[in-house]
Amino acid sequence: MVNFVAIQKPLLHGLMKMAGVRQYTVEIEPGTIMSFWVPSEIVKRKPKKGEYLCPPHVEKPSKPAVVLVHGFAAEGVVTWQFQVGALTKKYAVYVPDLIFFGGSMSTRDERSPAFQAECLVMGLRKLGVEKCTVVGFSYGGMVAFKMSELYPDFVQGMVISGSILAMTDSLSQDTLHDLGFSSSSELLLPTNPKGLKALQSVAMYRKFWFPDRFHKDFLEVMFTNRKERAELLEGLIVSNKDATIPCFSQRIHLLWGEKDQIFKVELAQEMKEQLGENATVEGIRKAGHLAHLERPCIYNRRLKRFLASLHEKGAKN
Repeated sequence: MVNFVAIQKPLLHGLMKMAGVRQYTVEIEPGTIMSFWVPSEIVKRKPKKGEYLCPPHVEKPSKPAVVLVHGFAAEGVVTWQFQVGALTKKYAVYVPDLIFFGGSMSTRDERSPAFQAECLVMGLRKLGVEKCTVVGFSYGGMVAFKMSELYPDFVQGMVISGSILAMTDSLSQDTLHDLGFSSSSELLLPTNPKGLKALQSVAMYRKFWFPDRFHKDFLEVMFTNRKERAELLEGLIVSNKDATIPCFSQRIHLLWGEKDQIFKVELAQEMKEQLGENATVEGIRKAGHLAHLERPCIYNRRLKRFLASLHEKGAKN
């Protein structure tokens, strides 16, 4: 039987190519590969069949690099389908699939956001990126925070949507209790259309109806590597006593759906106070956790405004 989500992927991929990005695989190290959508213009020689994209094939981007890091329920270009085309005119856009999402895999045992950040930075460096701005959504926001903490000279600035610095055990319990779920896996790794509908209900402000067939097809295509992803969820939790707030040197813009039920806008306000004067917060009305998908035009305008101010300031310095 035809999977309607699977047959739409070639169309989405075609739109991404029209926007100026193409998909390649990078070997991070033996046993670990990461899939990236990269600017077409940086690829000076396409890898041969069976080869990975590597430094001899690419040149440094001529435009400021922006890296879009996806959340837990979908891979890169599905998450950022409305942002890529809006950014490629002025920026070199890179869209990775994090490890165990899309075509990215690893034989290593690590499952932490720090591991994802390490692989992502290694991959970007192999693609000629020396500095970048990171846009992180939900799980991808936690990876972005870790990238900025571990590689402060690599990350120039951050835009974070629907995410937090770290998932402490108490915050995890409180959030799940408020949403009516017993575990992170129950929320983020649904096994049937009913579970996916429940996730959709708490993630979106506007309620859209999709047939069960669509939900079933989406589960089949997007929720692969379940064992490893469950381990990624376990690797997110840190003890309250171990939680610290890093001192970030980068500018951080918290761009939030005001109706986010998973990480409420009040959390963004609290984070802004914790992060200090380098952080700003901005809400998007009538948008939930998926603000970038629900209100993409407003999200893109505010994202581009921050990116312009960030690089204008960098040019002056």
